[in-house]
Amino acid sequence: MITQLSIDDKGYFIRPREIFIRLTLLAAMAVSCFLLMIPFLKLIVTGIIIAIGVYPAYRMLTNALKGRTKWAATICTIVLLAVMIVPAVLLAGTLVDGVRTLVHQVQAGQLNIPPPPAGLETVPLVGRKLEGLWTLASTNLSEVVKRLSPEIEKRIPAVLSASAGAGGMILQFLISILLAGYLLATSEANGRFADKLFIRIFGDQGLEFKELVSATVRSVTNGILGVGVIPTFFATLGFWFGGLPGAGLWAILFLIAAVLQVGMLVLIPALLYAFAVFSTTHAVIFLVWCIFVGLMDNVLKPMLLGRGSKVPMAVIFLGVLGGFITMNLIGLFVGAIILSVGYKLFLAWLNYGSPQAAETEEPSAGVEPLSSSVPSA
Repeated sequence: MITQLSIDDKGYFIRPREIFIRLTLLAAMAVSCFLLMIPFLKLIVTGIIIAIGVYPAYRMLTNALKGRTKWAATICTIVLLAVMIVPAVLLAGTLVDGVRTLVHQVQAGQLNIPPPPAGLETVPLVGRKLEGLWTLASTNLSEVVKRLSPEIEKRIPAVLSASAGAGGMILQFLISILLAGYLLATSEANGRFADKLFIRIFGDQGLEFKELVSATVRSVTNGILGVGVIPTFFATLGFWFGGLPGAGLWAILFLIAAVLQVGMLVLIPALLYAFAVFSTTHAVIFLVWCIFVGLMDNVLKPMLLGRGSKVPMAVIFLGVLGGFITMNLIGLFVGAIILSVGYKLFLAWLNYGSPQAAETEEPSAGVEPLSSSVPSA
């Protein structure tokens, strides 16, 4: 006998209404939590990325300290803070000294700009204009200041904003490093949480995706930092010992360009300045050092970007640009890693169950299970 449902049956309306109310409350709670976490998402993601990248060194240090995990996490945090704070202090010092010297020379009328180097006018597009402006600055600096003063006034707010943004970026990195230290100290519990999270999201493939994310983050982190930081270190030595004014500012510009894979664009104006101001011997030595720094990039890319879980250079480049546009300087590192992880997860999902999956996807070298290698929030 088939039961006929009447419109007057209250249960016919109560059940959908209860489901709608519960789903609405859950959605409202999820949206509220997301909105509350938005200001901290960048810090959390950066902290997790730093912790994953540092984890192999943390494990080695833990073994050396006979299992003292908190001591190992503290030492890693202190080293990371020192690596971050020392260049920031040097940059601030060089900027302050440079501005102070420039103001003193202008006030005393001792600011002498050498004539432009020969052949500058042959540079395509901007050579003649640059040569004319440089010549005028070397003969009549006050006239150049008068010409450029309206443009300088327009750019002052942008410069101040950029300075504030750089200070905010350094503060974000410092907080993220402290968070990474906490994640390292509690890595065992975080590993178990990561197991449950990935299994809950991806089901039976959860552990495989977890290891893939671990390998990708570590590989891209080591590649981006290695290709960016190592050449920047040697370039900074050249700027410092070469006598370029504002060596810290040159170093920051080179770091940004190196992450974008165009570090030579910063070395070219530095070389022009060296040949215009320094003696020929001094400038040639600086040129040799710049060539050494430029060739270093060709050696580091295959060594660092080619290890572990491989990601196409185009994906990394787009991630760097997209991260820089959306998250400013900190996005240079975070954007490339997030896009690379998304790319590898998409490929893994696309190839899952395919007969060609084993042939198209190379295994990652030296990948440890995430439960023992990846701390998570």
